[in-house]
Amino acid sequence: MTTSRILERKTALVTGGAGAIASASAGALLRDGAAVVLMGRRREALDDACQRLLAEYPEARVECVAGDAGKAEDVQAAMQQAWALHKRLDIVVATVGGGGFRPLLMHDTTSFMAELELNIASAFLAIRHGAPLLAQQGGGSIVCISSTAAQLSFRWLSSYCTGKAGLEALVRVAAEELATARVRVNAVRPGLTRSEATGPMLGDPTIMDAFIEQVPLGRVGEPQDIASAVRYLAGPESGWVTGQSFAVDGGNELRRNPALDDAIAYMYGKSALQSVLAGQIPSDEQNRV
Repeated sequence: MTTSRILERKTALVTGGAGAIASASAGALLRDGAAVVLMGRRREALDDACQRLLAEYPEARVECVAGDAGKAEDVQAAMQQAWALHKRLDIVVATVGGGGFRPLLMHDTTSFMAELELNIASAFLAIRHGAPLLAQQGGGSIVCISSTAAQLSFRWLSSYCTGKAGLEALVRVAAEELATARVRVNAVRPGLTRSEATGPMLGDPTIMDAFIEQVPLGRVGEPQDIASAVRYLAGPESGWVTGQSFAVDGGNELRRNPALDDAIAYMYGKSALQSVLAGQIPSDEQNRV
């Protein structure tokens, strides 16, 4: 592990700050000298994350700000707080996203678009409001968190796959448009990684085994695995890298995602699974769609 202070005097904003990947990424930035503002909706969880980071890096400067990464005014306020640390903003890490298992034929427009907004709009706002501040001191780095679902089709995750694929398209176009301002935009594409959100899946041996079977390196990811990639893309070592999405997945993209039909049967019932496998909308969903 490096002990360099190569990010000294630089400032960073990390959205979704109470999450496992976000707090691990913040730690990697703090370790190398950056000052960090963590933004998130859950104040108590944010405070806990800040306390853990300060316990590990007692001389670091880390602050928390409560806000919704899907609201422009909250994003702008968080960026201004980060700017105030050293009168500059150098790094933005946009980690907000997520999705749930739901057959395509059981979605309606509202549920489908909600996951697209969660995964794309939050990154858009980070880029849209972060880029002008980064450009003011000659450039910087924006790192988004994608997913292997952007590249590997995942049965029963149609909205999430679409959202992450859209996020990666946004990253590429933003990188092209912002290159003249020396603002780099990249993404990390995690495989299944240990976190609060993935805890229920990792606690089910059947589901865990189905995932591990598709990972050549034979284990799920840890938050620090992803944080190391975020740190690389955030720092000067990646100064000639932009518009990219790096898979950090134990080799999962060499294979495929598991088909979790049993989980869908458990969540929605066997008759619903049989209906969607036959290309039909389950009877109790027909009036809702």
